[in-house]
Amino acid sequence: MKPMLPMMFLVLVASSGCRQDMAQQPAYRPLRASAFFADGRSARPLVPGTIARGSTLSTGTKPVASKDWAALVGVIGTISDNPVAAASRTTAWSSYRASFPISITSKTLERGRDRFNIYCSVCHDRVGTGRGTVVERGFTPPPSFHTDLSRGFKRKSIDLKLRDAPVGYYFEVITHGFGAMPDYAEQVTADDRWAIIAYIRALQFSQHASLADVRDETEKARLVTSKGAAP
Repeated sequence: MKPMLPMMFLVLVASSGCRQDMAQQPAYRPLRASAFFADGRSARPLVPGTIARGSTLSTGTKPVASKDWAALVGVIGTISDNPVAAASRTTAWSSYRASFPISITSKTLERGRDRFNIYCSVCHDRVGTGRGTVVERGFTPPPSFHTDLSRGFKRKSIDLKLRDAPVGYYFEVITHGFGAMPDYAEQVTADDRWAIIAYIRALQFSQHASLADVRDETEKARLVTSKGAAP
């Protein structure tokens, strides 16, 4: 028994020196008041400029990297015969992001085309007319990106063609789904969702472009000769 006494003494000395600061550190429950901070709140606001991990939703509008691609994507808002002045005065319109929070480059559009063909074309087809493979087999047809009205805005009593809908609306639908369309938040990253939307804008422009939009004179002459197109 005596040999155990020194060991027990050492254990008692060591245990008396232990502190429980880490185990008993002060912590706040959600929304509990705090006397430490000047505003009395324990929950602290996000630091300005904070960006959610893996997302560009909070970055704001960035300047595009290429004027050519910016013109291609931006011109879509001017090609419709149906002005959006009435919709722009509504809360429904103003709640959506009107500009892309990422730079639109040829690489962005190539990435968007790749993701669109993988995830979207089975319903929307590769041109965006809503006649994809699964639709041919009986699935509910989605609207055409080029000629149909937005069903989401229609619910809010706003007649707005999809080619005039703000980019933020597309992002919301891809993220949360709408009607027969499921959400793709898990399958498609935020950056890829924006790239898909940029490619949709390019598709919309391609389906409503005129010969006057062709900048290269040689290419314009070739189109006139091959298609008999009128300027």
